Amino acid sequence: MIEEGRRGALLTLGPEAAPGPPGAGSGSVAEVAGPAVVGVAAGRLDGPGAGRAGAGSGVIIAPDGYVLTNSHVVEGAERLELTLPDGRSLGGRLLGSDPATDLAVVRADAADLPPATLGDSAALRVGQLVVAIGNPLGFQSTVSAGVVSALGRSLRSRTGRLIENIIQTDIALNPGNSGGPLVDSRGRVVGINTAIIAMAQGISFSIPVNTAKWVVAQLLTVGRVRRNYLGFVGQRRPVDRRLARARGLATEAAVEIVAVEPASPAAAAGLREGDIVVAVEGRPVTSVDDVHRLLTEWPIGRPVRLTALRRTEIVETTVTPAEAP
Repeated sequence: MIEEGRRGALLTLGPEAAPGPPGAGSGSVAEVAGPAVVGVAAGRLDGPGAGRAGAGSGVIIAPDGYVLTNSHVVEGAERLELTLPDGRSLGGRLLGSDPATDLAVVRADAADLPPATLGDSAALRVGQLVVAIGNPLGFQSTVSAGVVSALGRSLRSRTGRLIENIIQTDIALNPGNSGGPLVDSRGRVVGINTAIIAMAQGISFSIPVNTAKWVVAQLLTVGRVRRNYLGFVGQRRPVDRRLARARGLATEAAVEIVAVEPASPAAAAGLREGDIVVAVEGRPVTSVDDVHRLLTEWPIGRPVRLTALRRTEIVETTVTPAEAP
């Protein structure tokens, strides 16, 4: 499916000028998590922008060289260089990237690296102390502290999909912090720093580590994140109140199908342009994002029941999702 219009004003935090080698930060939290934070420099081998390096941060998640960072940090890179806290520079290769969650996994050309401990982002509470470690604007191993300002935010990725359960903090993040860890008071990674709001202060966002765990598992096992594909373009539209009452629908908005792709699961199920999807598996939907949420963990190939309005009649149909191309 194709998303509705994207919300503006959100900026990813990189790339920026390549940072120098990171070193250990101060304080017990930085001492625990700091050795696992690396600088990530990305560049091109030839053509326009050859040799030019963008940069961000990353966090070692396994001793055999697996590094978690942001997708936008390594986007389009033909070479990767990782700078360790002890000053060493290592080559790296991209194992997988998921722009829909702005996460990527890089493999460093080294072993016996100090990994960070991954925490549980579901255990976070508003007001809790958190610390961001990264390389903002090229300043190595910068530590910034703040609190969790809000939980459960949604952030639209570059692909147009919503990233759910985003962590909002009041930490001052800058370009180059991208991909660095957000850690709790015990030095456990609870998020991956990803974005700020243009012209705002004290508002920054991190992808929850529980989302990162799921994405990393997908990238390392199949090389990509597998998602459901139905094959229709939808948009939010209001539902006539009299029609909703007549058909027993407890909704004021639904998803109008504006195009159906040929030979898609939606086409095979008989869905048509102009149909208005009001529920998926009996759960009301009011936007394309609602459909995506319901299908995120739905098994690919398992039939899903859609309820739609076709003119003034209720239509029930079963769609078998395919893997998104």
